Amino acid sequence: MGKPTGFLEFERVSEGYEPVDQRLKHYHEFVARLTDEQAKVQGARCMDCGIPFCNNGCPVNNNIPDFNDAVYRGDWRAALDILHSTNNFPEVTGRVCPAPCEAACTLNINAKPVGIKSLEHAIIDRAGENGWVVPLIATVKTGKKVAIVGSGPAGLAAAQQLVRAGHDVTVFEKNDAIGGLMRYGIPDFKLDKRVIEWRVAQLKVEGVKFRLKTLVAADDKLPKGVACDATKLIAPAELLAEFDAVILAGGAETPRDLPIPGRELDGVHFALEFLIPQNKEVGGGRKNPINAHGKRVVVIGGGDTGSDCVGTSNRHGAASVTQIELLPKPPEREDKLLTWPYWPNKLRTSSSHEEGCTRDWAIATKEFIGEKGKLKALKCVRLDWSGGKMKEIPGSEFFIEADLVFLAMGFTQPVQALLDAFGVAKDARGNAAATTDGPGCYATSVPKVFAAGDMRRGQSLVVWAIREGRQCARAVDEFLMGTSLLPR
Repeated sequence: MGKPTGFLEFERVSEGYEPVDQRLKHYHEFVARLTDEQAKVQGARCMDCGIPFCNNGCPVNNNIPDFNDAVYRGDWRAALDILHSTNNFPEVTGRVCPAPCEAACTLNINAKPVGIKSLEHAIIDRAGENGWVVPLIATVKTGKKVAIVGSGPAGLAAAQQLVRAGHDVTVFEKNDAIGGLMRYGIPDFKLDKRVIEWRVAQLKVEGVKFRLKTLVAADDKLPKGVACDATKLIAPAELLAEFDAVILAGGAETPRDLPIPGRELDGVHFALEFLIPQNKEVGGGRKNPINAHGKRVVVIGGGDTGSDCVGTSNRHGAASVTQIELLPKPPEREDKLLTWPYWPNKLRTSSSHEEGCTRDWAIATKEFIGEKGKLKALKCVRLDWSGGKMKEIPGSEFFIEADLVFLAMGFTQPVQALLDAFGVAKDARGNAAATTDGPGCYATSVPKVFAAGDMRRGQSLVVWAIREGRQCARAVDEFLMGTSLLPR
């Protein structure tokens, strides 16, 4: 425990943001990490609870009180080792995780929680600047070969764990760069892609091989679209013949659609049709074909993807940005006595919202209205959620003028063609059917084929993907060797 009375003496200090008028001019990260002294104060606020609920609130079960204490004592190297013992990519989670650990912090019952996410950010960035993050190369090779399909956080976490266990690991990625939706779904102003390149360089030295622009599919035709750069195909049968185990770790890339009149109009797009090309443009690729400059933008969906569309539209110079949500407006503050230590339903305002956005709730979109094939407006209706059931309010119809609409209503399931190509049994939601505990966990219905992350659980957080990748790696190691020393 850092300081027994720290939680009584010190207030929470949050990370600083670059002013809105400045950060809207670029796509770089704009969050300033804590100074060493600020981090020490945050570490001192940790109560070292008898039951550290923050550990359980964190999907990867970070040893949070331990690294809080190490930061308070100024032992940054120890803090890094503690953080890396449970999390392969804290440079990612320290930037984009919503921090369920902080919701579970005991201080959060009647005060502001410890700034756990900001401490994680400070630890890993300081480690990177001092050259403390080095490759860990296996001294003994097993001779076993593992193929991983998908290079998002689940695939990369599994790859790093397995290559360190001595296995020969090859990651297959259909796009032209590593990272999956972590690279192309999250804007650079939230996650600078140099962070991913930094970690990929470590993985390569550790021995992970990457095969880019390679689509694993049974069909002999390359699909077209913003989410696939593949120029080569490889059949599942080839992977099963060449490798001793295969992990399916692709993302939940099937977006939820809104099949209402006018859906075909020019100007109505899925969110990733806007975000992926923008990330490629920022990374040095061709210009985003969707330009929000001077446009009236409406984002349908109130989650992180919608927020990313808001921030990107503002950087384009949109004339206006409106975000609407089907569900009712959450309360400004949660009832902590009822919700703690679980993730509460409450109003969350992102940095993108603060940059300029009109938000509205309990709205259903009935029709996209166009002129000469181009979007001009949305016909909407207000909803009554009393009693927990959604009902349209008679006479509440209204219109929102719009030139661009981005559908950001979540993702329903992973790409079905990949699961079908392997013949993997699916659950009721279209995900790969596999358990997470006990003998044979993460194994699918097809021998030596495993599944983790969004491919197994559906759309979720980066931190859940890392957890599943790590646990799946242990399951594969046990399958190949009969036992495993890898942590879960």
